[in-house]
Amino acid sequence: MSLDRFQSIFRDVFRDDTLVVHRDLTAKDVKGWDSFNHINLIVAIEDAYGVTFRTDEMAGAATVGNLIDILRAKGVDIAAG
Repeated sequence: MSLDRFQSIFRDVFRDDTLVVHRDLTAKDVKGWDSFNHINLIVAIEDAYGVTFRTDEMAGAATVGNLIDILRAKGVDIAAG
């Protein structure tokens, strides 16, 4: 699976069709990525991939790469990007 679907989620949540997702991307790199939109992002990812994040996983997801790694640990096949 490519990052296209994953990137699409980010673009939808942050309403930015030019947003390019990569492993090192952090909240401070994305306009509007605050605590509220972090929850929106997590919920959107959970819905899209049929997974549930634990609280410690959400708190530990400082980069897109962290999110990808968590998804992989849950058995979701997503490209490294």
